[in-house]
Amino acid sequence: MFKIIICGSMYFAEEMINIAKRLKELGYDVILPPTLEKYGKTAKELTSNYTELLKLKQILARYHFDKIKESDAILVVNKEKNGIKGYIGGATFSEIAFAFYHKKKIFLINPIPENLPYTDELKSFEPIILDNIEQIKNFI
Repeated sequence: MFKIIICGSMYFAEEMINIAKRLKELGYDVILPPTLEKYGKTAKELTSNYTELLKLKQILARYHFDKIKESDAILVVNKEKNGIKGYIGGATFSEIAFAFYHKKKIFLINPIPENLPYTDELKSFEPIILDNIEQIKNFI
């Protein structure tokens, strides 16, 4: 079964959960970011202690990277945030770079923003921009 890891800003947590449900309906093996997968919450919702939050984020990043290595593809939920259409933050950029290094397919639900400091790097990874998630079947 084709395994897809969902990535993106936790700002889009609700959308990620909805997309995961739809992908599962389509027959894919889907993994959400770890806190959403296990608790249905973001790391910031699990602790208000900043030191604990940083440690938790470190643990979660390693776990998520391990899951990316085991996957066939990542699907990046990159919607509008802070006035940036197709927002991709630092953590998500690192997940995309990691997936690229491990030769995983990289899907985005929206085009790459033109105004990020790492737009050129994102373009060089040649992600597949989807019009809808049903299109994934055309690339596997």
